[in-house]
Amino acid sequence: MPFAPVEGGQVHYRFDGRQDLPVVVLSNSLGTDLSMWDAQVPAFTQHFRVLRYDSRGHGASTFTGGAFGIDRLGRDVIRLLDHLKVANVSFCGLSVGGLVGQWLGLNAAKQLKKLVLCNTAARIGTADTWNARIEAVKKGGLAAISESILERWFTRRFHERHPNIVNHFRQILEATPMESYVATCAAIRDADLREEVSKIRVNTLVIAGAQDKATPPEGGRYLAERIGSSRYVEFDTAHLSNVELPEQFSEEVLNFLVS
Repeated sequence: MPFAPVEGGQVHYRFDGRQDLPVVVLSNSLGTDLSMWDAQVPAFTQHFRVLRYDSRGHGASTFTGGAFGIDRLGRDVIRLLDHLKVANVSFCGLSVGGLVGQWLGLNAAKQLKKLVLCNTAARIGTADTWNARIEAVKKGGLAAISESILERWFTRRFHERHPNIVNHFRQILEATPMESYVATCAAIRDADLREEVSKIRVNTLVIAGAQDKATPPEGGRYLAERIGSSRYVEFDTAHLSNVELPEQFSEEVLNFLVS
């Protein structure tokens, strides 16, 4: 299992695809791991070498504890690319992964070819909602909130048609270390890039879910309106759009990345 050293921990990563292809980096959401992109790998590896990683404290990635911000998550990506000696990539991040993508677009644009921001916003939620979630997790663990999170991740239609997939994501969520989850919640709570995103100059695709209660479409439209070189796509999904509509998601992203 390969790891890259980062400040205060290690990042677990995985490569798929031919070494001679350009690299696309996929960044997971809060409470998931790199397996959330499994459905995209077969299509993406036709055109790219796919680099997936577990966000700090998620999956097999570790961290030594303490608070961190979105800037630290962004620097984890830069450290990973430096470790792998990869100079230029396209980047696709969902939810907090999309916040990381925005930070990279602002602070590491020279390393980015294209940027895909999925089911995210420049400001996700409110301090009160994040503080309430943090307290609920501290009192009852991830199991105390998993049902409500899954209701936000997937539409009712998807719950009914694909209970095994929903249960798979429940297991990943509940296996996330509480300290890691809480620290990432706090990083999202404290991140507000609304005044900065207009400075992003990287060619960007913004994807939103029409039924996404975690990051509603207006957050995606805000990004698309302010990032000069961008376009906006909306799917009839909840939060994990790449899981709910994997074929449509993959096609849309690939059409953008290879154009």
